[in-house]
Amino acid sequence: MLEPVKNVASVEEVATRFKLNLPDSVSGFVGGKQLAQDSSVAPIQHLCPATEELLYGVNECSPADVDAAVAAARDAFDNTGWARMAHKERKQLLRRLIDVIDANKEELAAIQSLEVGMPLAGVNAMHIPRTIENFEFFIEAAGTLGGHTYTQTGQYTSIVTREAVGVVALLSPWNAPLVLSSMKLAAALALGNTCVIKASEYSPYSLFRFVEIMHEADLPPGLINLVNGRGHVTGKALTEHPGVDVIGFVGGTETGKAIMQSAAGGIKKVGLELGGKSANIVLSSANLPSAIDGSLLAILSGNGEQCLAGSRILVEDEVADEFIESFVARMKNVVVGDPFDADSEIGPLAFAAHRDKVLAYAKIAEAEGAEILCGGRAADSFAKGYFVEPTAALVTSNQSRVCQEEIFGPFVTIQRIRDADEAVQIANESSFGLVSYIWSDDLPSVMSVAQRVKAGTVWVNTPLTRDLRAPFGGYKMSGVGRDGLHASVDLLTEEKTMMLPNAPLKLPSLGSKR
Repeated sequence: MLEPVKNVASVEEVATRFKLNLPDSVSGFVGGKQLAQDSSVAPIQHLCPATEELLYGVNECSPADVDAAVAAARDAFDNTGWARMAHKERKQLLRRLIDVIDANKEELAAIQSLEVGMPLAGVNAMHIPRTIENFEFFIEAAGTLGGHTYTQTGQYTSIVTREAVGVVALLSPWNAPLVLSSMKLAAALALGNTCVIKASEYSPYSLFRFVEIMHEADLPPGLINLVNGRGHVTGKALTEHPGVDVIGFVGGTETGKAIMQSAAGGIKKVGLELGGKSANIVLSSANLPSAIDGSLLAILSGNGEQCLAGSRILVEDEVADEFIESFVARMKNVVVGDPFDADSEIGPLAFAAHRDKVLAYAKIAEAEGAEILCGGRAADSFAKGYFVEPTAALVTSNQSRVCQEEIFGPFVTIQRIRDADEAVQIANESSFGLVSYIWSDDLPSVMSVAQRVKAGTVWVNTPLTRDLRAPFGGYKMSGVGRDGLHASVDLLTEEKTMMLPNAPLKLPSLGSKR
């Protein structure tokens, strides 16, 4: 590996450079106002992943705070006219959101990089533009939606319309809080709902500042509310709350199971985008330089902390030696460093416990007989911070833990395969099914593999791209439901059928025989 960037900017230096007014503690935001801190409860300390300095405390929201947030959202839904507002008027309000987000995009990007350790260049290149695009897309798409009618009975006209569901609980992940929360938030608001967002305790200020900034657009109070805290406290209170109508969650599969159980008591609608252990299939017919570029992006983008990472590379024997040699050489040269240094390609992992978890899998891999080709240890050129070396492990069995369990970091397994049939078999030997990657210039091979792989999205000769019109979500343990135009409409609206007779009816006159 190239010598890492050793100098890491302090929190004070970053705050000065980007004119950040970092708080001592982060609270919730309810009814257009910041929640007051309960002085009897000590804040949860959140450390900067690059320097281990204290960033701020997190004031965990209590069940009473959640009650207040849900009540504010319900009041906004019932009494502001938001749900039944003409699209043109709602669009004008939401367009102001885009303007204030765009005006503050440098600040938002810096906060997210500071909180989660993701290189600023990547946040600026993808996360902020996609956050804005999420709003632009759903604002415009909402204006194209309509109902439909049925007249086939001859006697009746059935008119089918859609209405906003009501109060939407959105539980945000820590790894990419802005882009992933804004996907569901933009859809929910554009379709006439009100929202309560639960931020992760590992990235609280990104969403607090995001919500605070959006209120500069003069939204009705209570339209967007934010609560902070841990899943088993704040998250549980929110998902079990009887005032919540629908739940959207992006995060780990185990948490997703708990949310489904919480939602069951209230028969709430749920949309869950959960974990992944995605197969990245490289066939002998692939353009190898492109496959190597794409495979590195698939596992290392966002520090590898993403559910759609291509974390299982399955490479055909005929090209395996060449692929592995080049891939590993490139991975060793990846620049690990300060998220605010333009040369850094990956930064530190988001928090200490997660760093330790990722590193533990290197020992697990070796114990299972895998060969660590590179990495597998902390990047030791840093005095502080949760930096790890990008890791590749050559495995012989897909049943090993490193092939079956989501590691969620810059850690990839590589396995040789005989042919496309074996690739499909191994790809499907997983409890997950979020995405899959195929690298091949042979169209019949691509079509055969894509049709048989059990994954919600199959990327062919490309990594990590989205079309917001298309559904995105997973098979099996990777989730329930989809994001995307039609899937989001299904989740965030209710269908209503109104039946009208085409002519006055002659109804039986019950009770008129005597």
